[in-house]
Amino acid sequence: MDARNEGDSTPGSHRTAVDRSDRELVVTRTVNAPARLVFDAWSQSELFKRWWIPKSCGLTLVSCELDVRVGGSYRLMILPPGAPEPMAFFGRYLEVIPNARISWTNEEGDEPGPVTTVTFEEKDGKTQVVVRDLYPSKEALDAAIASGSTSGMGESLDQLEAFLGELGAA
Repeated sequence: MDARNEGDSTPGSHRTAVDRSDRELVVTRTVNAPARLVFDAWSQSELFKRWWIPKSCGLTLVSCELDVRVGGSYRLMILPPGAPEPMAFFGRYLEVIPNARISWTNEEGDEPGPVTTVTFEEKDGKTQVVVRDLYPSKEALDAAIASGSTSGMGESLDQLEAFLGELGAA
């Protein structure tokens, strides 16, 4: 895999590592929170919507429905700047292991989309988050990268860590 790092948003923040193979994009980040809180932030709609969309994109998350269980579904309605209507992003959950792993499909396109798997591994009160997007082909991954649709994960994880800090302090 080729590796690159996305920047640090604040002094002392953890780096986000991005690796790529022919069909897979892997984003890794250690966040300063226990796995149970990180899992909750990925699996509860009211928490997920507070950090998921990169603020720099100017997108608005209009609605967020997550039924995080095997066979459950999700649906996000996202309004791009200047767009007349929101776009739907949706799929179903393939695997859910509380505090450890969530895997889901991305079904909004005409072609098969990637399968996303996020894992949470806690050590000493911090959690390594690994997000894997497995695309059906090299060309599909190349197209996603070219469109910019994969570029915001580092910022989203920065926002996740900041949100978890607020959540832990509350």
